[in-house]
Amino acid sequence: MAATGFTRAVRCFLAAVSIACIAGCAGLTGREPLRVNVAGLEPLAGEGLEMRFNVKLRIQNPNDTPLEFQGVSLQLDLNGKPFASGVSDEAGVVPRFGETVLSVPLTVPAFTALRQAFAFAGGAATGRIPYELRGKLAGASLGGTRFVDHGELSLPTDSMFAP
Repeated sequence: MAATGFTRAVRCFLAAVSIACIAGCAGLTGREPLRVNVAGLEPLAGEGLEMRFNVKLRIQNPNDTPLEFQGVSLQLDLNGKPFASGVSDEAGVVPRFGETVLSVPLTVPAFTALRQAFAFAGGAATGRIPYELRGKLAGASLGGTRFVDHGELSLPTDSMFAP
């Protein structure tokens, strides 16, 4: 009988801990997502045939708590296909209801650039190329904070250059 009482007590304890964990996690979901925009793009020296760019990201924190980070990773897709990626070990804080600008070097492999050049030819008729920028700010809070920005790049069309 003592084993049954002990088993019941362990079950009640585990149930109480599970409920506390679920309640604690529910409080974490009230955070607004980060707002991330490309603030600048500068060319960097590449190796061989690859292209490299320094992307400046403006990160806005619409929450009432600051967000510490210890690194960032990025993936840029064009036309639904991977185009460039990059990482930086830059660390800092995005203040509560504030913003910061990060610099991340992105690398475009040579064959990826060639593949996208052919894809651009198809998108040039509309003058619009869809993009998606995905990233992660590494940090102590649950492994980091992910973000996504997407839209369309406008390419020059023949009508823009007509007299």
